[in-house]
Amino acid sequence: MAKYSKGAGKTVKSAMRRKKRGTLKSGSGKKVTSRKQAIAIGLSEARKKGAKVPKKGTKKTPRKTAKKGGRKSR
Repeated sequence: MAKYSKGAGKTVKSAMRRKKRGTLKSGSGKKVTSRKQAIAIGLSEARKKGAKVPKKGTKKTPRKTAKKGGRKSR
């Protein structure tokens, strides 16, 4: 089963084209130069349109494991 709908793909494709032309703007109004940011904007627009797009994932930071003891015992 596809994770993204065809409509979502079209919206992302449109955002990528706008990025290439230099007309894609971010939320702050600045021109988008990053490919990843253009994809994120396209997916966000697809969500607003109601296309089938998975929920935003949260970035998980890896846990630091506590080291046992100070010195090695011989």
